[in-house]
Amino acid sequence: MSPARSVASTLITVAPTGAESAKADVPALPTTPEELVETAVACERAGAALIHIHVRDREHQPTLEPAFLKEAVDGVREATDLVVQLSTGGAITDPLEKRLTVLDADPDSCSLTCGTTNFGDGVFLNPWGFMVDLYRQAQEREIVPEFELFELGHVHALRRLIDECGLPFGGKVHVDFVTGVPGSMPGTPQALLAGVAMLPPEVTSWSATGIGRAHLPIVAAALSAGGHLRVGMEDNLMYARGRAVVHNSELVARAAELATLMQRPPMTTTEAREALSVKDRRTR
Repeated sequence: MSPARSVASTLITVAPTGAESAKADVPALPTTPEELVETAVACERAGAALIHIHVRDREHQPTLEPAFLKEAVDGVREATDLVVQLSTGGAITDPLEKRLTVLDADPDSCSLTCGTTNFGDGVFLNPWGFMVDLYRQAQEREIVPEFELFELGHVHALRRLIDECGLPFGGKVHVDFVTGVPGSMPGTPQALLAGVAMLPPEVTSWSATGIGRAHLPIVAAALSAGGHLRVGMEDNLMYARGRAVVHNSELVARAAELATLMQRPPMTTTEAREALSVKDRRTR
């Protein structure tokens, strides 16, 4: 897959919450069901086509409890046409068996991290057996995985997964490079393009995420190399130097503006569903 591959439009993913930031420290973080739905509606209007969801409980703490996961999926699906993707990473302290239950909430898509990685002061565990179990369950349930790549070695693990398990449901392979996490792949254009050059030929689309200060350099590099974008307060709490993000839609709107300037305007939700071969679970 060539870094210069021509792509007509841009898939913009919003990751609005994450599991790392505390509500007390970041009051603008959408952690309640109502805040999540309001954020989803505003971000769809601003140009997002996919939402990557981490769920919080009523005390604003990260949770993988089935009732909260289902509430989030159903609420966003009822209010928007966004592709609904649940994180299977949860918080890095969540047990592996609990993370597998995320698929019970019947999302359109799920994250699948392609290996263990250092994550700040902790370790984000993704052993091989867990990756295979999650992949096969996603295939069986007709859920489209997004392969998260934190390291160049994760690209090799993706190759191994495809060889062992075959293609995902729908036949499309979409990956997201997560760059700039302390201890993982640096958030530089050079690192991102090294990863892109290693992608297996089965990959049909890729996006990139820049944590913190890496946000804008990675946006620019991804757009220029034919990639797609993930933005949101999970990854970046600052809009500019000295100016905090007030709402996730600000980050989506800026990404949409940059994509349009690059003559790669944001994908509609319909285009995103086609590009990812997402099963239509909407009932309305």
